[in-house]
Amino acid sequence: MDLPTTDGDFTLAEEPLKLFAQWLDDAGRTEPNDPNAMALATVDGDGLPNARMVLLKGLDERGFVFYTNFESTKGRELLGSMKAALLFHWKSLRRQVRVRGPVEIVTDAEADAYYASRPRGSRIGAWASKQSRPLESRFALEKAVAEFTARYPVGDIPRPPHWSGFRVLPRQIEFWHDRPFRLHDRVAFRANEHGGWEKERLYP
Repeated sequence: MDLPTTDGDFTLAEEPLKLFAQWLDDAGRTEPNDPNAMALATVDGDGLPNARMVLLKGLDERGFVFYTNFESTKGRELLGSMKAALLFHWKSLRRQVRVRGPVEIVTDAEADAYYASRPRGSRIGAWASKQSRPLESRFALEKAVAEFTARYPVGDIPRPPHWSGFRVLPRQIEFWHDRPFRLHDRVAFRANEHGGWEKERLYP
C-alpha cells in the first residue's frame, strides 16, 4: 500500500518538532494501536538503565509530555536524575524517532487539566495503585479500588498529590526511516546555545 509521507524529503526538514508532529499524525492513520506509545528510558541511583512503554500525552514547542505516579519506579528515577530518553517506533511506517534531554515537572494547571480529562475509573486507579510496589494479591488492589470508589462516589475526584507529569525538553532528536538493503535515512538534530537546531545526516 502507499504509505503516508510528509511533504517532500524529510531529510530536508529544519525544524524537528514540526517534523515529529507530522510523523505522529501519519502514525495516527496507520498504527493499529497507540500511535503515541513510546519507550521511556531512565537511570537509577546506581547508574543502571530502565525502560518501559508509556503514552505521549502532550507535544508543544517546549517538548514531550507524559503523566505518571511520582512514587513509581520511573517517577523516582526521573526525579532523581531529571533526565530521560524516549523512543518512538512506528512499524507500519518503518520509522523511528529518538529523543534525549532533561525533564521538568509540568505545572499544576497542566496536570489538573489532564487528570480531569481521564475516565473516572482511571482517576480512581491513580489513588488505588501504589505503582511499582509489591502487591500481595489481586484482591488487595480490587479492595483499594472499592475503597476509593466509595470515598468519591459522585462529583469531582481530586488529583493525588503524588500524580503529575513530566516534560522532556529535547536536546537531541534523531529521525530514522527504513530503506532497502539497510541503507536507512538518519537525520539528527541537536539544540544549540542560540535556541535553534543544528542538523546532520548520519551513516545508517
